[in-house]
Amino acid sequence: VLAYFGGRITHGHHGIGDVPMFGGFLLMGGGLFRDFSVTATAFNIDIAQAKRAGWIGFTALVLGTILPFIVGVTVARAYGYTDPVTITTIAAGCVTYIVGGVTGGALGAASPIVAIAVAIGVLKAILIMIATPIVAPYIGLNNSRTAMAYGGMMGSISGVTAGLGAANPRLIPYGALVTTFHTGFGCLVCPSILFLLT
Repeated sequence: VLAYFGGRITHGHHGIGDVPMFGGFLLMGGGLFRDFSVTATAFNIDIAQAKRAGWIGFTALVLGTILPFIVGVTVARAYGYTDPVTITTIAAGCVTYIVGGVTGGALGAASPIVAIAVAIGVLKAILIMIATPIVAPYIGLNNSRTAMAYGGMMGSISGVTAGLGAANPRLIPYGALVTTFHTGFGCLVCPSILFLLT
């Protein structure tokens, strides 16, 4: 309701945040607080435990980027998409919703395709949130090393941190440690190397 009235008052520019009394809403919900929260979790990390991830964390990061991308390419082609820009954008959304949006913007994908990529990434995050506490006992998700590998394979920072919060809150910093690299890594390889391979 506030967003509607804010949009009417400000003629659709920034919504309720343009009303001086509600200026704080411009910060709420943005990437600023999310990134700050994720960065703050790094202060809870035991460096000795983080070093143990080593090649396991790196391998999980690479596989956690490439495997969802391959699934995305397969699904996009199964739905009849043939344009490499469209296929790459949809596949990048399978990595994370941010990577899907960035890749679509970098490659000049149409807005509906970028929306599909972002929706796929959000769906992935929600599924990870729900599945993590369910599968944790069965996959041995009870220590820092496993949490780092899990975070690397899943890739969604919001999904992994929320899921680990439900499964074992002490593991959040370790899962987030490797997961935070997915956005940067995905934004580098999806619109470049993986686009050329599509």
